[in-house]
Parts: sequence; C-alpha cells; structure tokens
Amino acid sequence: RRVRGAVSMAKAKGVIDIKDIEILSLNPKVRSHATLKPTNITDKAKKHWKRNIGCETGCEKKNDFTDIKETTLTERGALFEAQRCLKCADAPCQLSCPTQLDVKSFITSISNRNYYGSAKYIFSDNPNGLTCGMVCPTSDLCVGSCNLAASEEGPINIGGLQQFSTDIFKKMNVKQIRDPSLPPLDKLPPSYKTKIALVGCGPASISCATFLARLGYTDVTIYEKEEYHGGLSSSEIPQYRLPYEVVDFEVKLMLDLGVKVQYKKELGKDYTLESLHKDGNEIVFLGCGLPAPKISSIFDGLTVASGFYSSKDFLPIVSKASKHGMCACKSELPTLHGNVVVLGAGDTAFDCATSAFRCGAKRVLVAFRRTFSEMRAVPEEVDLAKDEKCEFLPFCNPKAIILNPKTGKIQAIEFFKTEKDENGNYYDDPDSFLRIKCDFVISAFGSQLLISDATKPLTLNKWGFVECDPNTMQSKGADWLYCGGDLVGHGTTVEATNDGKTASWYIHKQIQESHGLTVPKEPELPNFFTPIDLVDISVDFCGMKFLNPFGLASATPCTSAPMIRRAFEAGWSFAVTKTFSLDKDMVTNVSPRIVRGTTSNHHFGPGQSSFLNIELISEKTAAYWCKSVTELKKMFPKHIVIASIMCSFNKDDWIELAKMAEKAGSDALELNLSCPHGMGEKGMGLACGQDPNMVRHICKWVKSAVSIPIFAKLTPNVTDIRSIAIAAKEGGADGVTAINTISGLMGIKTNAVAWPNIGSQNYTTYGGVSGNATRPVALKAVTAIANALPGYPIMGVGGIDSAEVALQFIYSGAPVIQICSAVQNQDFTVVDDYITGLKALLYLKARQDLKGWDGQTPPKGEMMTIKNIIGYGLPKFGPYHKERNKKLSEWALGVNLQTVSESPAKQPTLTKIPTIADIKGAALDKITNYLNLDNKQQVVAVVDEELCINCGKCYMTCNDSGYQAIKFDPKTHIPHITDDCTGCTLCVSVCPIVDCITMVPRKTPFVPDRGVDTIS
Repeated sequence: RRVRGAVSMAKAKGVIDIKDIEILSLNPKVRSHATLKPTNITDKAKKHWKRNIGCETGCEKKNDFTDIKETTLTERGALFEAQRCLKCADAPCQLSCPTQLDVKSFITSISNRNYYGSAKYIFSDNPNGLTCGMVCPTSDLCVGSCNLAASEEGPINIGGLQQFSTDIFKKMNVKQIRDPSLPPLDKLPPSYKTKIALVGCGPASISCATFLARLGYTDVTIYEKEEYHGGLSSSEIPQYRLPYEVVDFEVKLMLDLGVKVQYKKELGKDYTLESLHKDGNEIVFLGCGLPAPKISSIFDGLTVASGFYSSKDFLPIVSKASKHGMCACKSELPTLHGNVVVLGAGDTAFDCATSAFRCGAKRVLVAFRRTFSEMRAVPEEVDLAKDEKCEFLPFCNPKAIILNPKTGKIQAIEFFKTEKDENGNYYDDPDSFLRIKCDFVISAFGSQLLISDATKPLTLNKWGFVECDPNTMQSKGADWLYCGGDLVGHGTTVEATNDGKTASWYIHKQIQESHGLTVPKEPELPNFFTPIDLVDISVDFCGMKFLNPFGLASATPCTSAPMIRRAFEAGWSFAVTKTFSLDKDMVTNVSPRIVRGTTSNHHFGPGQSSFLNIELISEKTAAYWCKSVTELKKMFPKHIVIASIMCSFNKDDWIELAKMAEKAGSDALELNLSCPHGMGEKGMGLACGQDPNMVRHICKWVKSAVSIPIFAKLTPNVTDIRSIAIAAKEGGADGVTAINTISGLMGIKTNAVAWPNIGSQNYTTYGGVSGNATRPVALKAVTAIANALPGYPIMGVGGIDSAEVALQFIYSGAPVIQICSAVQNQDFTVVDDYITGLKALLYLKARQDLKGWDGQTPPKGEMMTIKNIIGYGLPKFGPYHKERNKKLSEWALGVNLQTVSESPAKQPTLTKIPTIADIKGAALDKITNYLNLDNKQQVVAVVDEELCINCGKCYMTCNDSGYQAIKFDPKTHIPHITDDCTGCTLCVSVCPIVDCITMVPRKTPFVPDRGVDTIS
C-alpha cells in the first residue's frame, strides 16, 4: 500500500494543497460560465455514450433463447416498483384480473421483501401464477386499469412483479399442501372420492385439477396426448418468454396434492369423451385447446420441405429443440435462412416471427389483413417484434405462393391489398396486389377444434367455439361435461386458468348436491398452503399467550372499539387501546394534527417514512373503553386486549383508573408515561416519564392495585432510557414498551409557518414523530434495555413495517411488536403479510440447503457474464454495447439448448424450525462498546463491473466525503478502487445497484494517513 503520510506531504507546499489532480479530474465542479462545444463534437460523443441502441436490421438472435421480456425485474427493480404501488382501495387492477388476484396485497408483500407471502397470494387465486406473470397481456388487464396510469410516472409493472415473487418462491423448493384448517382427506364424505377426468394438461386443466384437489377430491386424473405437460404453454410459447421449467414447477405443485397425469393418451385415439364418462368418471373437464390449424386453401400441397409451416408445426419444433426437459426427443431447431413471411397478427404470429430469427432468418415480415390498430396481438408481443426489427405488412391477404420450378421451394408470396368498406368489413381489392420474395412462409391464422365422434356430445357455436354456460363452464351438450380455455374462445393463459378455476367450483357443487350435500352459496375455494404456513409464531409473554407477535399500538388505529374488532378479524393478535384517562382529564383535539414527514422528501402517497402528530389521548370516556374491553374479550377470548391509561402524578387517580381497566377484563395495562406533546403540559405523559423517581412510584402504585401485568411505556426523549426502564422494574412493572414517539418539529414552510398549524394565528407545537425514521432510535432503546436488564420483558415499537423489521426487534430482545404508522400508510390487512413473512423467515432458517439466503433473498449465484465469455468486462453503452452484442451472439451459437439452464434444486433439508423464544435477543451479544471493536480487521471495496451502470456516485462521494480512493475511467466510466481505500463503506451506501459494490477483507495491513508527522 502507498503510504500517503509524511512522504506525500514533503512534496506539497501545505496541507490544503490538492494532491489527487488525476483522480479528481472528472469530479463535479460549480460552473462559473456557460459551456460551449461544437455540435459535431457532441454528435461523436453521444454515439460513444448511447445506451438505447437497437438492432439496425434483423437482430442476430440465432440460437439465443435467453429472456427478452421487458417486464422481467431484478430484486432492486422489483422493490422499487412495488414501493411505487398505491395499494388502492377496491383496486381496479384486481377487478380487471380474470382470476381476481389480490394485486394490492401481493405487491405489498414484495415491497416488504416477503416473497413467499406474495407468491401465496398469487397461487391462491391462480395456480399458473408464474406462467401468467411471464406471458399475461397485462396492458389489457390489470395494468390497463392501474390508477397510476393517470399520473406522470405511469402504471405499475404488475406482470413483472408477479413473475419476480413467484420465481423466488420456485427457488425455495417448497411443496404445496391442503389448507390445514379443512377436514383431512380421511374425514371427508364419500362424495370426495368421485372419479373426475380432465382432458389436456394445459393451464385450464392444471387450474381446475388444483382447486379440486385443494377441496379434497382424491381421484382426479388428467389425460395428456403428449409426453410432456403444459399444453400450449410448453409447445407454442417460446423459451425466451416462458421456460419449460416454469410450467414443470406449476405442474409439480399440482401433483403435490395427489392429482394424477397420464401421458400419451390422445382424445380420439385412446378414448372419447363419452367413453371417459362410461368408465366411471362422473365429471369430465375438457381443456385441450384448439389443436388443429386454420390453413388457407392456397397452401394446399405445401409441406415443410417446400418451406411452408403452420404455427402448429413450427412452434412445437422450436420448443422441443430449445426447452430442456420438455421431452426425451433429440429435436433440432428448424433451419431457416433468408426472408421469412409470417401470416397473421395475433400473439402466436409474433411468437413465430421472433422465433424465426432464432432459427436463422435474416429478415422477418409479418403480414396481416387489417390495420395496426386492429391487430389482435397484445402490445407486449408487438413491441418485442418491433425491437427485433421485424417488418410489418398491413392490409395484405395471401393470394398465391410462387414456387421455384427447379427446386419446388417457396420463392415468393403474392398478396391482395385489402380495403375496408363503410361497415368496417375488409375485402380484397382485385386490382391491387404485391409480391414479396421469401424463402419460408409460416401461417398463423388461428386454430380450430374439429368435431368428431370422439368429441360428442360437444356442440360448437357459429364462431367455432364450444357452447357452454359462461358462468359455470358447463357444456350445453351434457351436464357431466365442462370446458375451458381456447375451446370456449378464451385465448389467453389467464382466462384459461380462470375457466378451470370457475369450473372447479361448479363441478364441486354438482357432485356434492348429487350426493345430497350442500355447498356455500358464494364460492369458497381454498387458498394456497405450504409447510411454511404451519410454522408456530405464537409467543408466551408475561403469562399471556399471543397468537402472533403483531399488535396495534395505542394510537390512531385503535381510535375505537369497532376498529380494534376489525383489526382482530384481519389477524392482529393484540391491541393496546387508545390511551384513556379519568373524566376529569378529558381532552379535545385540535386540527389539523397528523401530517406526513419531511423525511420522505418529495415522496407522496403511501410508504411515508415518518409522520408527525399533535394528537392527544382518546377523546372517549373511560367508561366507553372499559365497556369496549369487556365486549372485545367476549368476542375474541384468544386475543390480548391491553388498556392504555394515563393520569397525572396522583396515586389515587392511577389506582382508580387501573382498577377500572382490570375489572373490565383487560389482559394487561400499559402506563402511558411518554406522550411527548400536550399531555406533558397537564403534568401527564412525558412530564412523568422523564423522571425515574416518578416512574418508579407510578409503577409501584399501579402494581399494588391490580393483579394483571403492567407495562411502562417509555419515552425516547431522555438522555438514557435505561435509567427509566430500571426505575419501572424497581417499581414492579412486569415489563416496558419502548418507544413512544420522538418529540420534533417536522418542517417550516417558505412563508415561515410550520405544518401543522392551527387556526388564524398559524400556531404550532412540538409533536410526536413516528414511523420508519424512528427505527434506529427504537432499536437502540430496545437493545440497551435488554442488555441492561437481561430477560426483562420488552414490547418493541418504532418503525416496524415488515416481518424483516419485526425480526430485527425480536433479535434485539422484544418478542412482541406494536405497530401504528405502517397501518396509517396502508390498512389493517398488512398483518397478513407480516404473519406469512415471519413464518417464512423462521422456516428458511431451518432449511440447511438454503443457508446462503439473506432472509427471503436467494444468493446471486453464478451469472453468465461477458467477462466469463471473453475474459474482460464491457460497459453497456456505445461501441462497448455493440461489441457485447456481437460477442454474446457468437457465444449463443455454441450453446447446447438441451443442457440444463439452471442448477437443479437441492433436496430440502429441514432441521428444527426455531420459535420466537429461540431467537429472542440473538443479536444482543454482538452489540458492545466501541473500544471492543477490532481496528486490525479492515475491509476494502470491490466493484462488480458487470453490475455497474457507470453513474460515478461512488466516485463522487469518495472524493467529497471520503478519501479520494476511486479512479473513474474517462472512456468506460468504470470505477476502480485504489489502494488508498480505507473501507469506510460510503460508496456502498450511495450505490444505486444492489451488490454492485461489496466490502471484502483487506489483504494488507491498514496504515492510516496521519496527515503530518507528529510534533515532538
């Protein structure tokens, strides 16, 4: 390491001289004058820095089946996008989803890094949740209804978020189980052993079978004609949009429930619909799609050898060759070259078009009868094709194929130009046509079901779809036959999934009623469950049994008894009432009184990092609250109700109010000794809680009067909170609550008036700051008390907004958690996310095969990077971007598509799942005095060039707030850490890309820069 002390100073004239001229050359400077640069120089420069570089002609994609979806998100992108979501009431996104996904809740879970909870919401309503996250036409469904579409920043990437969390869950390798609250299979009536057959193992059948199995049906069999499952999801959606392992994963979840699949069983060859029914299947569900292509007569006699494919020929060959594990066949990609014309303007046509590039086509043209605005394909598909430089031929209807007379292969196609009449119908103009030279033609004009003896008693409508009741999916041909998916005109995966879901309930209803049983009037399909949901997160605390650690703090969410009732119904295990007093101390609040925090900067909507309030205690009487406690305990005997009470420093008042609350049936009392505004001026709250002697006496008075546990709620507005906690314990308090809000002034407007301000005088006062901004103070308070008073019961409060944060408080010594601001940011239902999140965190701690996970985040794993391929890194802009693409294209040509695309999941190894008691206080022995920290074990920063986006934030903060230890390349903008790095970690803190900069152990001894020699 270069020593920069006395040696470097010997060359300098003074200590203020700037020595790192080269390093600082690109550091920002305040401009003293306008900057002039000729346009021709800028034109050259912008080419060097340009990032949005597309293909100039047809993209070089041969053999490249890597993911191309623009919606795909990294964890950083998913967290950022999830935080944007407003989590709306009666969310239109959910109302626009065919499967009625609880979009608001699954995105909430992602924003809280509870990926299991998110996946649970998704799979509860959609057994094909990961598939739909990848291929769902969200712009026409949930995203098209997003309320943020009315804002400048635009709608949420719902599909990308759905894909992200379900893909993380896939990596967890956890089996599906039935709802443990339902009767076990051996306790169900014989009607649940009814034999049910499903035809085709595609999305509709997978969905239907999954819900039937969740309900408890044990004899459910799917008959699939291929040797693989997934239907069109596997055979006709390309690997770069939907990998086979995704479909395989969802089918395995179905198989976990006991559903059986028989392969190579083809309708019309091995059985008919009527033969299935005669073989004892009381119900048959038909979900086999539309297996036959619609082909114009002008293609009669043409074959693959001629250069002609239908989509039903082409896409399955591509899939079999590119999707590892789909079949045992050693299929190869179709060998295309030159110009390829794709006929049609639906999703399938565009899958054919983009697949053609990967099979060797140099130019791909998509021809269709109508105009751009009337294309049936979803925008997502069209945009991908445009990005890859597919060309479009609207108003074209095939007229004839021109064959090479010598080879018999296609050499051109002729089109009639189409026109639109006044009724909106298209017709061929016989006087207008064009000829396009081409080498291959792929017809993607749709599919059909060919009626035969095998499909009796099906009937088709005038559009060629199966006639059925759209509300129940029951066929009009027979009451034992149900249908869904493409067959009934529902061509998207999510619609097919919902058809299967809908059919499952009405199949269930029909079976049960045929056996003389009844079902609920409103459908009640079971949710998705796994062993994670069996994890015990109950807490024994001060003689009380908490169903889970999550409760509502004495604050706005507990303003009234009906609110607490709704909270208990949502899943909160306990609540602390809004603080009440004797009638003589009744208050009336001012308004406005609760405002968003300035700590969130210019972020509006939910997700505020802080609030400030000048609200006082409850305006309701002690009699109201005592009656409320009695009624709540009667209705919810297993839930904990804690009464929060406040008096001045008056023994008789405290004893009187405490006895009232105990008599009402309170499980415990919380003594509010910490309200930081208003009440202190009345000699209550903070006025008592800052004096250890007063705290000691009040606790002693109350403890002498009641037999239930009491907790002193502590204020952080003291020099050392430990002294207050010690006083509470000496006074007999069974435990403490830490912390109440922090006294503060949230901000002053440009007119010199604070907010909130009251009345015409615009007066304000110091209020209580709450929310995530208080978390560091709360964690310090809890850990300090826990270390000072080992084993002393603590209820943690302050900035808890997720299961991960709750875990931090449990590690700190507080096994029971109170929450307020997170509810103010959203609603009572967040507790469901906290419960599933904490269960998942405890479960994953017991999975030895997942030891490298950070909570619910999997390790990054081995990525195929440009550095792995060519031996050095390249930025993603300008000439480097072009070089990257060229090298990646060359690399793709040598990839064996039949090799495993990802490492197989390890066999789950589950040890004892820890309880909350097991992990309480686990972090305490790592919190020590500064002098115990080892300054010999130093770290330095390392930059991952592949992840780096070349922003230079690390470089700037190191220069102006650190040690000038980062060089910034003027050509590549790649930062390089020098030997002068002191390991301060500022660069990591400001880097916008997760894990782009990591800290690793220093390999050489650290020698601090002392500036000048010590003066003797």
